[in-house]
Amino acid sequence: MSRARYGVDAPPALFGLVSGAVLLIPGTILTAVNAGWWALWPAAVFVYLAGSAALYLHTTKRGKFAVWAEILDDLGLRGDERVLDLGCGRGAVLIAVAKRLPQGHVTGADLWRSVDQSGNAPEVTTANAAAEGVAGRVSLDTADMTALPYPDDSFDLVVASMAIHNIHPARGRRTALDEALRVLRPGGRLVIADISAAKSYQAHLTERGLAPAIRSLGWRMWWGGPWLPTLLVTAVKT
Repeated sequence: MSRARYGVDAPPALFGLVSGAVLLIPGTILTAVNAGWWALWPAAVFVYLAGSAALYLHTTKRGKFAVWAEILDDLGLRGDERVLDLGCGRGAVLIAVAKRLPQGHVTGADLWRSVDQSGNAPEVTTANAAAEGVAGRVSLDTADMTALPYPDDSFDLVVASMAIHNIHPARGRRTALDEALRVLRPGGRLVIADISAAKSYQAHLTERGLAPAIRSLGWRMWWGGPWLPTLLVTAVKT
């Protein structure tokens, strides 16, 4: 059986970093043979872009898997929960959850946009679940996070990784949060890992009467550098 393949998050962003570094190589070589302080700037920018691309690639290929394993382990799941993964993509978090649910089930919802993840398609996620031995515990839906096709109080846990920030404008992100709360049972948990919009999630959940916590997930989920960290927002539905 072939092994699971999870692609790259937001491939245009990684392509931009790599392309910028490659385009600077000729300039770096040309200026290196000239005298003067100004000859150093192309090399400095090249190092910056190449380093950012390497860190981004590490995050999307390794870092996020290690961090999410720790997040899920800290949840102390019983193993029989019903879980929803918003914007599941090719199944990195979806499958990690399913491995911890021998008697449970995980539903993945996505619009399958390749701009958000390379090669994003339900058949790819299905193949990954089969390769990881959890196909029987996973189901997939084509669904918009702002209008989820599930009844109220359907899930014990709702997770989302690097997905809600792709919704525009901001009111759409707030609607997605409201939908996540709607389908979450009382006492259920909401766990969201995201970038720049994460603090607004905390504010909105507070307005909804919850007591959300927020923390940084550290360098393993820096998307190119410390200027674009991933934050974890968690809350319990009351």
